[in-house]
Amino acid sequence: MNMEIYLQLTQFYQEYAANVDAAEWGSWIEMFTDDCTYRIQARENHERNLPMAALSLDGKGMLKDRIYGITETIFHDPYMQNHVVSAPRIKSLTPELIESEANYAVFRTKNDGIAQVFNVGRYIDRIRNTPDGLKIESRICVFDNDMILNSLIYPI
Repeated sequence: MNMEIYLQLTQFYQEYAANVDAAEWGSWIEMFTDDCTYRIQARENHERNLPMAALSLDGKGMLKDRIYGITETIFHDPYMQNHVVSAPRIKSLTPELIESEANYAVFRTKNDGIAQVFNVGRYIDRIRNTPDGLKIESRICVFDNDMILNSLIYPI
């Protein structure tokens, strides 16, 4: 591993968080490969290799559909998210693929101004090195909470 790749990966994680926090959904979608997997799953199910997930999307089309739902059809009490993402840990590295993990904490603030810890866990990623830069091939958000507060609207 060289420092340039590590810094590029670290910046990628921070850009991901910034896109989600700012609701830059077009930029968020473009961070994924066309045949991506995006899953938000409880730690218990992940550790037992159980398929149940709070959210499971396969392919960019499903990501676009989710964003359409968020922006056009889902009515919910509005809130803002703020991600804090740890430095990534590279588990495997080839010129084409990075397998990495990073811890995250997502804080949610509603219009009443009260912030609360919304979701805490880790990203388990397969990140493809493409001619257009790094792209998420697979992201599993394994959350530690026993329950998700209220409802899961925005991506983690």
